[in-house]
Amino acid sequence: MTVAPVTPPSTPPPSPAVKHIAGIVQTMRTSDADGEVDQRPLELRLIRRLFGFTKPYAVKRNWLFFFVILRAIQIPATAGVLAALISGPIAHQDQHGIMIGLVVYIALAMFTNITFHFRQRLALEMGEAVVHDLRNAIFEHLQRMPMSFFHRTRLGRILSRVTSDADAVRSGVQDVLFVSIVQCGQMIGAAGLMIWYDWRLFLAMMMMVPILWHVNRYFRAKLSDANRRVQESFSRVTATLAESVNGIRVTQGFVRQDINGGLFRDLMRDHARYNMGVSQVSAVFLPLLEFNSQLFIAVLLVLGGYRAFGGDIPPSTLLSFYLLSNYFFNPIPTLGNLYNQALTSMAGAERVFHLLDSKPEWSDAPDARDVPSIDGRVEFKEVTFGYDPAKPVLHGITFVAAPGQSIALVGHTGSGKSSVINLVAKFYLPTSGELLIDGREIRTITSSSLRRQMGIVLQTNFLFRGSVFDNIRVGRPTATDAEIIEAARGLDCLDLLEALPNGLATVVGEKGSGISLGQRQIICFTRAMLSDPRIIILDEATSSIDAMTELRLQHALAKLLLGRTSFVVAHRLSTIRNADQVLVLDHGRIIERGRHIELLPQGGVYAQLYRQFVRAGSD
Repeated sequence: MTVAPVTPPSTPPPSPAVKHIAGIVQTMRTSDADGEVDQRPLELRLIRRLFGFTKPYAVKRNWLFFFVILRAIQIPATAGVLAALISGPIAHQDQHGIMIGLVVYIALAMFTNITFHFRQRLALEMGEAVVHDLRNAIFEHLQRMPMSFFHRTRLGRILSRVTSDADAVRSGVQDVLFVSIVQCGQMIGAAGLMIWYDWRLFLAMMMMVPILWHVNRYFRAKLSDANRRVQESFSRVTATLAESVNGIRVTQGFVRQDINGGLFRDLMRDHARYNMGVSQVSAVFLPLLEFNSQLFIAVLLVLGGYRAFGGDIPPSTLLSFYLLSNYFFNPIPTLGNLYNQALTSMAGAERVFHLLDSKPEWSDAPDARDVPSIDGRVEFKEVTFGYDPAKPVLHGITFVAAPGQSIALVGHTGSGKSSVINLVAKFYLPTSGELLIDGREIRTITSSSLRRQMGIVLQTNFLFRGSVFDNIRVGRPTATDAEIIEAARGLDCLDLLEALPNGLATVVGEKGSGISLGQRQIICFTRAMLSDPRIIILDEATSSIDAMTELRLQHALAKLLLGRTSFVVAHRLSTIRNADQVLVLDHGRIIERGRHIELLPQGGVYAQLYRQFVRAGSD
């Protein structure tokens, strides 16, 4: 009888969802570097730069160093007094000497604790001060970065620089250096006393030093790489968390909760694995350091005991030597832990300074000047532009917007409409060609002075957390409540804002939550009205407003645009038909231009867009 071989059950292939999640995680790992250099732990350049942030607090820093050095002296001095008490009065049974030594020891111990209080307090204050200034520097640097930086940098990475990386730097400032000085001072003091007691026995003990040096050298590289991986994985976790929160509507709308949950669990599993890697290396490294001190004690007992039996040294000296050896070797595991913290701090400092050193792709030219007032003439001369210079999205754009004219930008998605207004607002600079404002090349005008004279209303405008008054006041921070109310009345929408639960004092939630899309747009229109700009940009600004509200705004918009140069990106007929120029874009080129009534009879692209979108939008 033939028995068929038993086939072991095969592992089922991973489901498409699991493959999808694994693919996303792998993509995040491979793209995680973002051009950052590998960290080099304990680099003097980083340490010097990091402690440059302590200069504004030089007095506090100097007092801190004073207490650190004082404590580094006090600890071995305390051990020395204790050793002298053992080898002297106690060994000779001198009761009077014992009492004096005890008083001296207690007084020194109390003084040491007072010193420790001020050292600890000043170190914590110094760490907080440095991190406070470092975070401010990161924030100010981010405010100066151009739009391209935020388009290519994940939010989670930016957040991790301000949070986890800055906290890692805090540890390096307030703990690593100062505690290391104290521990090293303790070792040096104990070593000096041991040499004074018996230098030959101390030199014999120093045979352990090469072992300790090689252990440190071997594990340093392993811990450096492990800590870098932990920081990178944590950046992926924070980036995914921020993305999931921001995209929660899409997540729930497409029932993607399980996929997002699986992705986050995989990233957390990665992060836990890297943390375990650090723990595993540390779990070998620190016991080896501890074993080195235990080995020292064993050698001390063998050599010292032999010499004590031979009468070369008294047993009290051997006992004092043993006591001092604890003060010498106890700091070694502490220094091992501090070394781990130092690696993490260096990794955090490397990432923070990499961000601070990242230069914007462009900035205002050194000879750029403020323009206190502009007329609003905008001229494009053979402008070519690409977010990636190798892939232009605009090709040879040429047109003139005279002061007070309204320019409508029309075209299919991706035709280049938003790119044109991004250039007008100087969010980007042309790759080639010239963009002139009142006859001045835009590069010669400071961005701040230009944008102060612009009003921008986008399709999805951002509202800050605060009241409606606060959000409208963004257009002119010095405006009074009465001026804000007047601006809203001028747009004929004051009643819509007063209908909010607390009127214009209503608190807006994060990203404008708690109010409708139409109300958000009205707030942004009022903001633009309040700023009294010379150039206005409307990018699908009425797309979130219902037809009835839009009809109410038409007269107000006409008043807002009157005498001001405006650029309007819209599909609705009501926002295009009165434009002085209609520019039809296709694949980054102007293919038609003219007024609405001129382009419509031509039966070209504009007429087709009108039939497809404009008329449908106005029905």
